[in-house]
Amino acid sequence: MDSGDENAPEVTIIKKTDQIVEEYRLGGKLYMIKITPKIGSPYYLVDDMGDGKFTRMEGLNAGFRPPRWVIHRF
Repeated sequence: MDSGDENAPEVTIIKKTDQIVEEYRLGGKLYMIKITPKIGSPYYLVDDMGDGKFTRMEGLNAGFRPPRWVIHRF
């Protein structure tokens, strides 16, 4: 990616002894944090509304709801 791309997020990686923290900023504003603990699954803190309040999500597709319909009944 071109480093001059204004639409590309700026990612800061902070390595600690017990976890890795990745901070995602766009236009200087922090909008998402990915936390990868040494033990366990990674999770995200996301500022959905842009108000500085972060919500924990276990995956980025947590709001995805696949369509469900009956194809065949036995």
